[in-house]
Amino acid sequence: QVHTVESGGGLVQAGGSLRLSCAASGRTVSNYGMGWFREAPGKEREFVATINWTGGRTTYADSVKGRFTISRDNAKNTVYLQMNSLKPEDTAVYFCATNTLYRALAIPTEPETYAYWGQGTQVTVSS
Repeated sequence: QVHTVESGGGLVQAGGSLRLSCAASGRTVSNYGMGWFREAPGKEREFVATINWTGGRTTYADSVKGRFTISRDNAKNTVYLQMNSLKPEDTAVYFCATNTLYRALAIPTEPETYAYWGQGTQVTVSS
């Protein structure tokens, strides 16, 4: 069983930056891809970014491409999301989860292929 805890959210002005962290405990996630997702009020949970188990392959939603960067530190069992040039439309609860495919090179973006979701961290971007 993996226990996932997200942190780093907060209130920031448009154009600002935040760095989210996702710490996994209970078992190593170093052999699995990880993903960041977000859920805004009244909207469905959507894919933000994924990273494969080596950290060598990443994917981003078009809405965040060029502004967000996902990375991982397998020694710390932690995944990060660096968010720059934040916009009010980035306001949401951000979740981290573990993909269920073992050592997959390409990581799916569908939330239903992920497990061990955290409670999320709120990101609010003011205009």
